[in-house]
Amino acid sequence: MTDIFLEGGRALIGAELVEASLLVSGTDIAEVDASRGRARLAIDARDLLVLPGIVDLHGDAFERQMMPRAGVDFPIDVALADSDRQAISNGITTVFHATTCSWEPGLRSADNARALMEAIERQRPQFAADARFHLRHEIYNLDAEAEISQWLAEGRVDLFAFNDHMDGTVADMAKPRKRNRMVERTGLSAEDFDRLVGHIVSRAADVPASVSRLAAAARAAEVRMLSHDDATPAVRQAFRDLGAMIAEFPINEETARAAASHGDAIVYGAPNVVRGGSHTGWTRASDMIAKGLCSVLASDYYYPAQLLAAFRLAADGVVPLAQAWDLVSAGPARATGLTDRGEIAEGRRADILLVDDSVRLRPRIIAVISGGKLVHLTDAARLLTAVAAPREAVAAA
Repeated sequence: MTDIFLEGGRALIGAELVEASLLVSGTDIAEVDASRGRARLAIDARDLLVLPGIVDLHGDAFERQMMPRAGVDFPIDVALADSDRQAISNGITTVFHATTCSWEPGLRSADNARALMEAIERQRPQFAADARFHLRHEIYNLDAEAEISQWLAEGRVDLFAFNDHMDGTVADMAKPRKRNRMVERTGLSAEDFDRLVGHIVSRAADVPASVSRLAAAARAAEVRMLSHDDATPAVRQAFRDLGAMIAEFPINEETARAAASHGDAIVYGAPNVVRGGSHTGWTRASDMIAKGLCSVLASDYYYPAQLLAAFRLAADGVVPLAQAWDLVSAGPARATGLTDRGEIAEGRRADILLVDDSVRLRPRIIAVISGGKLVHLTDAARLLTAVAAPREAVAAA
């Protein structure tokens, strides 16, 4: 791998922005306050922010590449390759593809989850971002329990979430627009969809035991767990007792406070910050951040959101930029157990962004280094003149 020298720039070191030059060697940050030495590739980072790469523990925007319109499918490998490019161009160097494994057929089916997992494993060497598999298990999908347990045991799942959208599904069946959207996503007729929902609801008594067994399988495999849309402190406590220490999108402040009081990681969606509120009408993420009730912002359904949200939080005076950046980089790295990234320090994985912040609220990614490789560059004028090769290298050539 080619050593990379980043000259100048305002680097986020700890909680401070300091002028520093960095040397990347192999996959890691070799030196802070470095000189160029014999690095063949050098980038002028002056007047730019130098930030650790974004870690996205929940991103499902890839679904739009798979099915850009209801009933219109594209190959999974094409969708994932395009999603990788989108993630990298928005500064996401570690992406957990949040894949729903539901009782419904179609886009969010168990068959599709299996195909996505296999495609991520197959394409991982080709991706610019570090791609990981976040399995979102709909707890009423009882038929998938055995297969999911096997995936966990085989080490194929990087994050495991418990989702329960059954009440919402039943409620939405009385709302024509939402019902039609669900039916279109499954590819079933309206009558078949109604029959399927009735069958799934009839098995409700079997769900708690299935959740307990899967949580035990995840603990045995040392896979970190999340619970999704916790509605009450009691629900959060129940999942915590199972070993799920990440509260993903708690729907009210009371539940978020209960999570925070036990040291749980608390995830909200970055689009919520960018848009000024939740599209569902639930908790406003910026309010939770101001109250210290959020430790992670995820892209959720929109890859540009984490970058934009961090700068909006700083511009609005909610928290300083360093603290806002922690929510999209070091915070999710901690929550997912990735101790090798999320900060600029010697020996850490070289996931580095060069960002032009000259336009308020519109940060622009200039370059992305992922795992020590320059994978994205929008301004070739930033490349510095190459160092002459050593005579020995020339002679050997």
